[in-house]
Amino acid sequence: MKMNKNFLIWALIFFGLFLAVNLSGGGNYHEQQQKLAFSDFMNEAENKHVSEVTIVGNSISGQMIDGTKFNTYAPFDPSMIETLRKNNVKVDAKPVETGSAAFWSVFVSWFPMLLLIGVWVFFFRQANSSNNKAMSFGKSRARLIESTKKVTFADVAGADESKQELEEVVDFLKDPKKFSRLGGRIPKGVLLVGPPGTGKTLLAKAVAGEANVPFFSISGSDFVEMFVGVGASRVRDMFAQAKKNAPCLLFIDEIDAVGRHRGAGLGGGNDEREQTLNQLLVEMDGFEENENIILIAATNRPDVLDPALLRPGRFDRQVVVTNPDIKGREEILNVHVKKVPLAKDVDLSIVARGTPGFSGADLANLVNEAALLAARKDKRKVTMQDFDEAKDKVLMGNERKSMAMDEKEKMLTAYHEAGHAICSLNVKETDPIHKATIIPRGRALGMVQQLPEKDQYSYTRAKMLSRLTILMGGRAAEELKFGYDAVTSGASSDIAGATNLARSMVTEWGMSDILGPVQYADNSNEVFLGRSVTQNQNMSEETARLVDAEIKRLVTEAHEQALNILKTKKKDWEKLAKAMIEYETLTGDEINAILKGEKIDRSKEKPVAAEKKTKASVPEA
Repeated sequence: MKMNKNFLIWALIFFGLFLAVNLSGGGNYHEQQQKLAFSDFMNEAENKHVSEVTIVGNSISGQMIDGTKFNTYAPFDPSMIETLRKNNVKVDAKPVETGSAAFWSVFVSWFPMLLLIGVWVFFFRQANSSNNKAMSFGKSRARLIESTKKVTFADVAGADESKQELEEVVDFLKDPKKFSRLGGRIPKGVLLVGPPGTGKTLLAKAVAGEANVPFFSISGSDFVEMFVGVGASRVRDMFAQAKKNAPCLLFIDEIDAVGRHRGAGLGGGNDEREQTLNQLLVEMDGFEENENIILIAATNRPDVLDPALLRPGRFDRQVVVTNPDIKGREEILNVHVKKVPLAKDVDLSIVARGTPGFSGADLANLVNEAALLAARKDKRKVTMQDFDEAKDKVLMGNERKSMAMDEKEKMLTAYHEAGHAICSLNVKETDPIHKATIIPRGRALGMVQQLPEKDQYSYTRAKMLSRLTILMGGRAAEELKFGYDAVTSGASSDIAGATNLARSMVTEWGMSDILGPVQYADNSNEVFLGRSVTQNQNMSEETARLVDAEIKRLVTEAHEQALNILKTKKKDWEKLAKAMIEYETLTGDEINAILKGEKIDRSKEKPVAAEKKTKASVPEA
């Protein structure tokens, strides 16, 4: 649209220039006529040298016998016409120009100058609207959000506790005197803390929608520029705009971009980011109680924020927005499926149980993927099978059916994944198997997916040790079936997962008998504190050697345990591996049926029943 507009402007400019050239040419044409005195004109006419004349008022223009053109001005002379007729001069008379004609005559004479002025104004405005406007650097980039559809708390699901804390802010924006008459003081700043995709921005919009006040939104990265002082100027301008629109709501997204610990940058006190943070702190202290302005900020990194931001009087209230529980996930799914036609077999409570750890954004993506899968199959409604396939795609990646695997590779993958499955069925504490497949998904050649039966917030030592055994089951299966020298790199992700889990058990969770309940992990995220990420300053070299030895011991013992399980359950392992080669993908119920010696009947697909049995969803590493 913008390109078409610029093209039209340039077309009009070139057309005007072309017209000006033609008009100026016409003017030159008139300038080439010979000017005669009236007496000379009469002499030429009496000598029969004039062929024709055109009379307009007192102006006379004409042509000689030899083709020379002329013009003159005639006084009032009644005998002039008679003289011209006697000498055979062709006479043509025209009325004097009207006001409109005179206007166009003046316009034509001034058109080239007006066109030049218009072109100059156009280029001047283009230059001012470009990014080179030096005078606009200090202006705030906060945008006033004006949406035709107002967002309220009814549009936010799965965050009941967070909404309760923010309802107090809404009441203050609606009726500030309710709190002031009792001596209460509403928090000036509210910090929304939570993982990405949990709805922090949506909650801020809902607060503004419930209070029906202006909502200014800006990102933390919009304050800082390469020019010193620009960020502080933008902060001042943002608060000035807010005061003009009070009561209102200011929302700063990703405030950690500008609110990190001071003294951590390379520029010291003159660092532009630190100047911006200082100005933000000053403006928050400058609030008066009757200004009715609430500052809400969001971040998923509260640990890196400057302590001055979090003290009472600034961001003195922190609202934690966590991933929803099973009830919250069902409520969020109900919000996102309002515009999606669902089949009768869809049970959102089952989908909610199968998605622990999903954020609101993850659930929205799940519903969208299910709708896309149904549309791809030309369905009129989204079925439970579509939700199941969409969940597998989100958790495990899309199936790479085009990837060609020879029989040897297929057999190796089947025994590898069967090793994981058999170990998971024979350890002390683990989650039930939802699905096992040897069809490549994402970057994995195969996968065993385990699903917890309920939301889990802590894990026992027994479950962590069982998890290590399951992770090492794939490598142990390769060694037992194909020999020590025939193991492949397919267990690289399993080994990495086992190593990281063992390191967390030893250095963070105190699950090592030798090192005891002491934390040795170094916070490698604090890279601005002068620490090296690769070197742990919390332990000596001797302790580091003990940590490495404990990590190796846990992983090695898990590997030995996996070997013992597969040797003991060799018949089940062989039976399951052959079934995976035949069927490629098996559900948890089908795996149990195969181990019991039952036959699999796939004549009637029952994805809903299988989902009810397995319940929840967490990807297997």
